[in-house]
Amino acid sequence: METNDTAHLEGPSAWAGHAATLEFREATKRYAGSDRPAVDRLSLEVPAGDVCVLVGPSGCGKTTAMRMVNRMIDITEGDILLDGRSVRDRAPAQLRREIGYVIQQIGLFPHLSVGDNIATVPRLLGWDKSRIGRRIDELLELVGLDAAMGRRYPGQLSGGQRQRVGVARALAADPPLMLMDEPFGAIDPITRARLQDELLRLQREIRKTIVFVTHDIDEAIKMGDRIAIMRQGGVLAQYGPPDDLLASPADEFVARFVGADRGLKRLSLSTVAELDLLDSAGYERNGEPAVRPDTTLRDALSLIITHGGRPLPVEGPDGRIEGLVSTDLITRAMSA
Repeated sequence: METNDTAHLEGPSAWAGHAATLEFREATKRYAGSDRPAVDRLSLEVPAGDVCVLVGPSGCGKTTAMRMVNRMIDITEGDILLDGRSVRDRAPAQLRREIGYVIQQIGLFPHLSVGDNIATVPRLLGWDKSRIGRRIDELLELVGLDAAMGRRYPGQLSGGQRQRVGVARALAADPPLMLMDEPFGAIDPITRARLQDELLRLQREIRKTIVFVTHDIDEAIKMGDRIAIMRQGGVLAQYGPPDDLLASPADEFVARFVGADRGLKRLSLSTVAELDLLDSAGYERNGEPAVRPDTTLRDALSLIITHGGRPLPVEGPDGRIEGLVSTDLITRAMSA
């Protein structure tokens, strides 16, 4: 049953500053004429403020599952709850105004300026002009774009800039939940890595609940607080924190999907700052690079191997050498 909840849409979003819990309860989608569900009894819970990554091979139902959340695709059986309330009790148009949505092809309106693109949902929610203007400026700064960009049109921006505008538009009404459908899939690897880092930085500031769809397990490990690996037929194979999936795959399918190098992948989840570094007394640099405390163990190991296997200095923010990192230290950390 759908209810008419339009009264709260006057003025600023009722969700401002809020992150929502999200729960799939036996959520199923069957298409007419198909002999099996696209999504089959999916059950999982995403705590407020977490990034949940849906990952799996093509045709596993991950995008279908995500689109059931904002009712772009309706549920056949089961339910999805946003902060304990069924999405089926909400009018689809209203529900979508309260959920940020970012897609691979960005979907900006080419005839509107960047500022007007960002203002789309706040205008639908009845925000006043001055508040919308402040929000546009705030979001451009948040995603790392100059305020002057607000007067440009999408065709005048690079792919990475357009994707940042897409994220800003999704955040415009300060929604409790964001859906991101392979948002960086059509971008070159260097820009993609930079945008991934930028989103993680934003997430540390805004702490939204995010459902992120990708086919790339490395992206899932980097971006997710929790990962849902799905297999063909829309079945959930395993759900949990990245380290759990890498350390203890539930079955052979999950083990193959995360890769034979899952031990190395686990190194990307820890940083040099977590190690008890070797004493650097008497150490003299000989042109080798320094490692930062926030460098992942995987990157640190790669640098050590590239530079002959010798321990490398760890340089703090003040430029002082804090100690040395070695392959033995990293190996012991992984064993622990």
